[in-house]
Order: sequence, then structure tokens, then C-alpha cells
Amino acid sequence: MSGEETITESTGIPVPWWPRYFLHISYDGTEYHGWQRQPNGHTVQAEFELALSRILRQGKIMTIGCGRTDAGVHARRFFLHFDVPEEIADPETVVFKINQLVAKDVSAHALIRVHDKAHARYDAYERAYEYCIHQKPDPFLYRYSWYMSRKVDLDLMNEAASILPQYRDFACFSRTGGGQKTSICEVRESYWVAEGDRLFFRIRADRFLRGMVRCIVGTMLDVGRNKMSIEQFREMLETNNRSMAGDSAKPQGLHLTEVLYPYPFSEFTNRDFLGG
Repeated sequence: MSGEETITESTGIPVPWWPRYFLHISYDGTEYHGWQRQPNGHTVQAEFELALSRILRQGKIMTIGCGRTDAGVHARRFFLHFDVPEEIADPETVVFKINQLVAKDVSAHALIRVHDKAHARYDAYERAYEYCIHQKPDPFLYRYSWYMSRKVDLDLMNEAASILPQYRDFACFSRTGGGQKTSICEVRESYWVAEGDRLFFRIRADRFLRGMVRCIVGTMLDVGRNKMSIEQFREMLETNNRSMAGDSAKPQGLHLTEVLYPYPFSEFTNRDFLGG
């Protein structure tokens, strides 16, 4: 262990340089008030911090997540990092013990030793989301997909989706009070697909603003219902007029599906570990 000191993100107090670990997790967000810990309301972060503190016998382990998901939003692949005073001798056993302690709607998949300055949030260079809609009632989908019976024009919605990568500033889709320092994002992929009675919107970018994907989906549904024209959609992006955007889509349809890092484990955990 290095004798250098660093400032911990959680307390601001100088401590000896501790080993850092990434934990690869997934969760059903239905019963949680989002990822980030809150004074009122149970969160996914609190669930894992409690389990880690008990298993590693630390007073309080503070974690940093790869992003923030809102209440009711799901994550198929999510990463957090934390520091501990000593190397973890048996990561697989720790993962097993985590899954014995946490609720059944969250899971840990892999514990990975990373370099001491690796950061779950700031080092991620790409994230992907999927939004799911079902157009016939289905009791097995309601927690993970938005039921919407009204027909929409998928061609128009895909035309709107193809416009997004042409722009960089997405303030029009940002939730008021989101706290972002910049509204600049690089959208690299954006499209809709239909599979039977289900619709899926898939989007990939270097980063996302708070509430951005749900607002994009709600606005494109307005396009698909002929409540907004393609010209108005482009005007909204040109002027960054937040008042032109549609209502946000329901949280249960949104899934964080991928987070990529410039580390060797990134491709393994994202593409092979869960059979993706």
C-alpha cells in the first residue's frame, strides 16, 4: 500500500492511499427512489453501501456511481467504485456475500480491482439507454415498459431520432434544476425499432443530462402522434427552447443498458458477462 495521502471524495479528509474497486451491478428500480442516497427514501446506493460495510467490516463505505438514475428507472449494467484500507483477497466471495445481503431486486456481478485514480463516473466514455413501450396490456411488462395503446408513426419518430446526432447542446431536454455544468453531449446513436406489439428506443452518447432520455422519448412520441412536426422538433433543438419539449415518458420504461470504460474489463462486463 502506498504511503501517499489523498483526499476522500466522501469526507474531504486526507487518508493513506487505499485500494480502489469497481463493483458491477444491476437493479430493478421499481421500489427505489433512484440510485443516489437521499435523507428520505430508500435508494440503490444505500442498499449496496450497507452490504459492503457489513461484509468488509468497515464503519461506513461510501460509493461513487457511474451516474444517477431517477426513481423507478432500471439499470441492467451499472458500476460503482469504493476504497478500502486493504486489498480484498477473495473478490468472488465478496460478490457472493453481497448477493446474500441485498434485496432480491438488485444484484452484484463482479468486483474488480482498478488503479487508484479510476473513477466510475468520470472515466466512463460512453453510456447507452433503452426505452421500452408495449402497446397491448401485459401483466409481465408493466414494471419494465410503458403501456401506450395509441398508435404512433414510427417512421416520423425515427426521422426525429436521426436528427439528434447532428446537435451538441441538449438544454431543451434537461430537467430544470438538474445541476449540470454543461448541456453539451455527443449523441452517437439514436433510433427506434418495432418488435411485434413492442417499441424500443435506443440511444448512445458520451454523457446524458438529468432526465434527458425520458424527455426525448416523450417529445418524439409527440412527433409520432402528429402533435409536433419534424420542423418544430428541429427548431426546438436550434433554439434550445425547453418549453417546446414534450412531457417526460414514464420512468419504468427506461433502462441503462451499457457503460463503457477505457479499461480491459469494460468489454468483458458489458458484452459477455451477462450474455449481452
